Amino acid sequence: MELKNPLLAVSDMARSLAFYETVLGLRVILDFGANKTLEGGLCLQTLESWTGFLETDQVVFGGNGGEIYFEEDRFDAFAGRLKTLPVQYVHPVKEHPWGQRVVRFYDPDRHIIEVGEAMSAVCRRFLDSGMTPEEAAARMDVPVDYVRECTK
Repeated sequence: MELKNPLLAVSDMARSLAFYETVLGLRVILDFGANKTLEGGLCLQTLESWTGFLETDQVVFGGNGGEIYFEEDRFDAFAGRLKTLPVQYVHPVKEHPWGQRVVRFYDPDRHIIEVGEAMSAVCRRFLDSGMTPEEAAARMDVPVDYVRECTK
C-alpha cells in the first residue's frame, strides 16, 4: 500500500487554483480537467465530479477535523507576506511548546491550511540563539542526534 495524494473537493476550481498559487506558490503539474495535481502532490477535485463519485450531494465544507500541512524554511518571510494577502486566519502565528512557529488559515472552501516553520529551521534558530545541541533537543523534546542531523 502506498499513499499517493491528498485530495480536496473545491467549489470553484479557478478560485482555488489562484489561491494555492498566490498564497503557497503551488502550480499545476497535472491537469485532468476536473482534477488538478499541484506541486507537492495536493490534488483539487471539482465539487461536481466529487459528488458524482460519492453519489451524493451531501458535501460539507468548513469542518475543523483536519488540515493540509506545509513547512517553510523562511517562515518569517512567509508570515510577513501572508499578512498582505486576503486570507482568513484560523489563528495568527503562534509558537508550539516544542518551539515550532505555525500559522493556520482557511482556503476558499474553508479547508484548514497550516504552514509551520521547518523543523530544521527551528533547530538552527535555537542554536543561533546560543543554545547547545543538548539544550535545543531538550527544548524541542527530540533526540540530540535529530538536532545534529537537522543542522548538517
